[in-house]
Amino acid sequence: MARWIGIVAVLLAGCQASGPGTTVDRGDYQLETLYQAQGADQRIRFLVMHYTAEDFHTSLKTLTDEHVSAHYLLPAHPRREYARPTVYQLVPESMRAWHAGASSWRGRTQLNDTSIGIEIVNRGFSRSMLFTRWQPYSAEQIALLIPLSRDIIRRYDIQPVDVVGHSDIAPQRKQDPGPLFPWKTLAEAGIGAWPEQTDVQRYLAGRDPHAPVALSALLDKLARYGYGIDPQWDERQQKRVLAAFQMHFRPADYRGEPDAESEAIIDALLHKYHGL
Repeated sequence: MARWIGIVAVLLAGCQASGPGTTVDRGDYQLETLYQAQGADQRIRFLVMHYTAEDFHTSLKTLTDEHVSAHYLLPAHPRREYARPTVYQLVPESMRAWHAGASSWRGRTQLNDTSIGIEIVNRGFSRSMLFTRWQPYSAEQIALLIPLSRDIIRRYDIQPVDVVGHSDIAPQRKQDPGPLFPWKTLAEAGIGAWPEQTDVQRYLAGRDPHAPVALSALLDKLARYGYGIDPQWDERQQKRVLAAFQMHFRPADYRGEPDAESEAIIDALLHKYHGL
């Protein structure tokens, strides 16, 4: 009798090894998902903003071929269905889109592997002999971008400093989303980073905002914030990184000149988001 009780106990233990809904039929084998490892985290860490530099139809054609892609495309004037605006999903979030290219942020490279890319229909800029004219973003685009970005950030727990522009992660070759992209407005909506103005003034400490500062010291602070800095870069390349930072956080002047205001802004960002 004891022998049979032991056999029944073993069989019952075997039955308890799988819970309801933990097995998946894979045809030639079954997948058991009852036991989940603790040593894992989200693959997605970054949200990258782009402009398309093309109209909607050309953007859609470009982003649906085999060379370039993004997870989402926002038209200049999103169509509405059931009183809600529509965004186009071109790549499932579970798959890698080809939007970032050669890139670097916070010590990680090739950000296609770890990011969600949003392309916003915008022609970027046009040049004349006298000036560069940037195309503004429509209010409709930003009104749609905010809930889309919030949703992505919530699902992947993306940190404010990891919501970036293409120019932040590839400053040697990219300028999007450009100086008219409303980073401050997005930050006020809980999307991305922005310095506290009181901190900027405190770090400026009464200096002339245009007073020159050491480029090397400024680049060191940019690297601590997240920008990829190559020690082999020449001064022209170094200033491109600074210009990308200025375009993001001080779009009124993004010439790439190292000045006291730029230093105060990066100091305020390091204090707010990195505790430095």
